[in-house]
Amino acid sequence: MSPTLIGVIGIFVMVVIFLSRMPVAYVMAMVGYVGFSIMISGKGGLNLLSRNIYDVFSSYGLTTIPLFVLMGQLAFNSGISHRLYNTGYKYLGSTRGGLAMATVSACTAFGAVCGSSPATAATMATVGLPEMKRYKYADELSTGAVASGGGLGMIMPPSVVLIVYGILTEQSIGALFVAGIFPAILVTILFIISIYIRCTYAPDQGPPGERFTWREKIKSLLGMAETLAVFLLVMGGLFMGLFTPTEAAAVGSFGMLLVSLIRRQLAWQGFVKALYETLGTSCMVMMLIAGAVVFGKFLAVTRIPFDIATWVGGFDLPRFMIMAIVIVIYFLGGCFMDALAFVTLTVPIFFPLVTSLGYDPIWFGIIIVMVTEMGVITPPVGINVYVVFGVARRVIGEVPLESIFKGIFPFLLAVIAGTIILMIFPQIILFLPNLMY
Repeated sequence: MSPTLIGVIGIFVMVVIFLSRMPVAYVMAMVGYVGFSIMISGKGGLNLLSRNIYDVFSSYGLTTIPLFVLMGQLAFNSGISHRLYNTGYKYLGSTRGGLAMATVSACTAFGAVCGSSPATAATMATVGLPEMKRYKYADELSTGAVASGGGLGMIMPPSVVLIVYGILTEQSIGALFVAGIFPAILVTILFIISIYIRCTYAPDQGPPGERFTWREKIKSLLGMAETLAVFLLVMGGLFMGLFTPTEAAAVGSFGMLLVSLIRRQLAWQGFVKALYETLGTSCMVMMLIAGAVVFGKFLAVTRIPFDIATWVGGFDLPRFMIMAIVIVIYFLGGCFMDALAFVTLTVPIFFPLVTSLGYDPIWFGIIIVMVTEMGVITPPVGINVYVVFGVARRVIGEVPLESIFKGIFPFLLAVIAGTIILMIFPQIILFLPNLMY
């Protein structure tokens, strides 16, 4: 049996096991171990499994993940999301669809201290859905805005997906972080434009709210002061070379804890909850990385990544068409798998191909995060949709799933438009990293 055939059988078996809803990390590790043992030896498979899992959990570089997750959990449990939403509402709430625009803007700001898409969606759903219900916003617009806005947590640094991508491809996490700033702002603007267009043609979707004086607007900015300060401290330190990514994560976590204590808005129960949530999320991410590394070693000995790269690269097509094929694969895969799991699974396959075509690895990282962002709001997985569905049932009552999926459609078009813009104008992504390095 040829190595390539063994690899194809391994991938098929892995997909079948996925359907049983067994955790992705364990499936990748198990299939990688069995496949490597068949290809090399049983002893070699055991050595691979033990060594890679130990290396992942003992990696100094990976301490970035729990520290940034902790920063986001501290922000959530100290009520920062409420203040962010209040500021956005003061500035945008008086226009048609303004509350939805404020929600999207707050999602972007909260993503700057969180880095998790589902966490951002859950947080802003808790804060924003009751307010939009009170002002008679249509369920489609309100839930669609929260679910889609939560996806901005995947792009806005610090992003867990970008950290994992940087580790798997050995790219600078700091460069990936600064590269994500302009794309996140671009998608936010496109979301706001889509809300404006929607409410212009269907005014009942988002009626205008109350107006505020400029004094009230300026006063509300104080609610964003600590978020902006922590973000500037973390990103500024990375940009100027004062911190490594791990040091920046530690500084950000300490800064968020300090702000929470000064404001006296973090109870002991909230602190303990933040630690528990950080532990659970971090272990999940670390196991995904460990499973992906084991499976990637199995793929490497089957030579499937190199065969795919040779096969796709052999098409008599311009390189942008080959890149378009890769992006479509990521979009379709993101519809069926968790974004982080899909990225860890496929990066070892497509990264050599993309770099051989001459594309910048930093640019490719942002593009695939943009594309997999669509996956968190598209069926059948659409994790953010199910998060918002669960939160909505608790805070405003039952909202049909089909209404939420219908509500995300304009935002899906906005992400597609943003991806096309970034492909045509790659310097939007690369300007800050080139300036930094």
